[in-house]
Amino acid sequence: MQSADRLVYFILGTPGSGRRGLVSDLIENGLEPDQRALVLLAEGEPADAADARLAALKQAEVRRWRWTPPDLPAVKGAGFAVVFFFADPRGNPVDQLEALKPWIERQGARLARIMCVVDCGLAEKNPKLLPWFDACVHFSDVVFVTRRVGVANKWLSTFLKHFQSQHYPCHFLQPREGEIDNPALVLEPEARRVSEYFDEPVELTPEDIEGEEDVELTPEELAPPADPYFERRRNGRRVKEIPDLAAYLV
Repeated sequence: MQSADRLVYFILGTPGSGRRGLVSDLIENGLEPDQRALVLLAEGEPADAADARLAALKQAEVRRWRWTPPDLPAVKGAGFAVVFFFADPRGNPVDQLEALKPWIERQGARLARIMCVVDCGLAEKNPKLLPWFDACVHFSDVVFVTRRVGVANKWLSTFLKHFQSQHYPCHFLQPREGEIDNPALVLEPEARRVSEYFDEPVELTPEDIEGEEDVELTPEELAPPADPYFERRRNGRRVKEIPDLAAYLV
């Protein structure tokens, strides 16, 4: 699967949140007819109502993958213009995101966007999961707010204001019944995430540094700052720990 033109969309979210339906809509209504898409689902993902729609898409192929830390598995196969890579919801999303960057480099592909699908019913019922969603949104360019039926308006407003007050640059979208109003907007390979982990190093010339014409910066100094979610203590545990989502899934 070697092609720098191949775009990778990484999908975060929980089972039953509508991830597969949204990706089906993006493939059907956002890609060109001649663009083949590879959909990677975690091996342990349960059946979903959108599976039939996804399987019926002639330009899409669905494969299963297994999360075996610390690396994401290599993917074989040519001819795919786009890859929709579903994170394993039962694994730590931060670990998988950290592994995503070297995986993309090994595959010779390019990260288009990271998307997160928020199941409002699950989030409202389990307020202790907010740090888990915080982490996912921190890395996301697009956030889909789904499963809103039956959710208190006050809770939804408070949840969204939690991110708006921090001026998150990502798109927050509220699709209706799995239909996306503007698939092209969602697929646009433009970074709108808070995290700088996936950013390319900034190439500066000495003239770019005012008053420091003779200064030469090292690659480490030019690299994006370390992401706080990847920082570890001396005992190996993350500084910013998040809940184990698997404990909240039926």
